[in-house]
Amino acid sequence: MKVILKADVKGVGTAGSILDVSDGHARNFLLPRGLAEEATVGNLQQLEARRAAKQKRDDKLLADARAVAATLESRPVTVRAKGGEQGKLFGAVTSTQIVDAIHVEFGVDLDRHKLELDEPIKSAGDHRCVAKLAHGVTAKIAVRVVTA
Repeated sequence: MKVILKADVKGVGTAGSILDVSDGHARNFLLPRGLAEEATVGNLQQLEARRAAKQKRDDKLLADARAVAATLESRPVTVRAKGGEQGKLFGAVTSTQIVDAIHVEFGVDLDRHKLELDEPIKSAGDHRCVAKLAHGVTAKIAVRVVTA
């Protein structure tokens, strides 16, 4: 019997795959538990429609992430921090402060966990950090730290 898996089943396959399984396995295990549905013409068309819609959503998310990356890389973001006369800061600039500055200057909301700092920023001047926006899309952000 041909079935379409609705969820990942260990030893059988992943969600969305079309498999040929024994009639007993399908009728006694997969179908009653809602793990699969019979691969009729209508169900196959629905599966293709769901795949196309998911692909369209993924393409839009990727395009949006690339646009945000281009915006973030266009100019440096300025972060104000308290510091001494030689440019040494009292403490360090955190990823939360950088995300807040990005939100104010660019109007882009980022998760602070998506920012990667090579080392803590403890001095005034220009620094770099990387933001992971989507699968395979990163933005190299220039951070300008100014003492207040």
